[in-house]
Amino acid sequence: MGVIARMVAQRLLLGLLVLFAVTLVIFGAIEMLGTDLAQAQLGQAATEETLRALREQLGLDRPAHVRYLEWIAGAVQGDFGVSLANRRPIADLIATRLGNTLFLAAYAAVLAVPLAIGLGLLAALWRNSLFDRTANMATLSTIAFPEFFVAYILIFLFAGTGLFPTMAAVRPGMGLLDRLHVTFLPALTLTLVTTAHMMRMTRAAIVNLLAQPYVEMARLKGMSRARVIWRHALPNALAPIINVVALNLAFLITGVVVVEVVFVYPGLGQLMVDSVTVRDVPVVQAAALIFAGAYVLLNLLADVLSTISNPRLLHRR
Repeated sequence: MGVIARMVAQRLLLGLLVLFAVTLVIFGAIEMLGTDLAQAQLGQAATEETLRALREQLGLDRPAHVRYLEWIAGAVQGDFGVSLANRRPIADLIATRLGNTLFLAAYAAVLAVPLAIGLGLLAALWRNSLFDRTANMATLSTIAFPEFFVAYILIFLFAGTGLFPTMAAVRPGMGLLDRLHVTFLPALTLTLVTTAHMMRMTRAAIVNLLAQPYVEMARLKGMSRARVIWRHALPNALAPIINVVALNLAFLITGVVVVEVVFVYPGLGQLMVDSVTVRDVPVVQAAALIFAGAYVLLNLLADVLSTISNPRLLHRR
């Protein structure tokens, strides 16, 4: 347990340092834009006195490092300030949108993870077969297409059928079944994009282990190929599989921006794009920080889980 605790502590510290660097990049990038937020809010016809008063209200008259520290201190407490567009607390705006994004990511993960691992195992079991070649061709094609292209193809295919709506209009109080039906196409888009990576990694890990001497010995003893994969290859392939699954879960949360915009889904990505349009900088900063935090956290989780599940790394001194 001491080895595990030390590894987890090291990776947690590294994750915090990365997140700190990301906050500097986010704040610094906004500062480098050189946009006068007061002028953008009030327009060109605003008087200098009005602009000065709004700058004082927004804290723009204070030095950049002071504003950065105030922003970080508020973010740690869950206070991201007030939206410039509608004067509502940013935390309230983000709460519902973040819940919608997490729901869509979880929906896609439930579809993608079992499908990818199952296809990867079958492709490894029937290596070089027609199924294996077809699965590899399909996954390579999916990887080559960007998310918005896959989304528009699905919209084109289902637009005239009436089976699934092409706009994910989620309403408060909507039932689970209705919600699953409305969000099926965006979830399917994310599933197709992420399944390819996980399936190929699963197949590669299993095929690599099937060439190991202990697997060959099990085959010589008369054990079936499926049993060899299930009992011997899969447990030893968990580390790379868990790693790629966790990394793709990170993509599901942070990579939904384009999909949400295509399907007009009221998630955090759509809120971020809308805020960029109206130059609502505090909301953009908050959304970017949440996306970065989720990505760093899930990468950290992938690193820790792959380490724990790998006996060679676990017992390294």
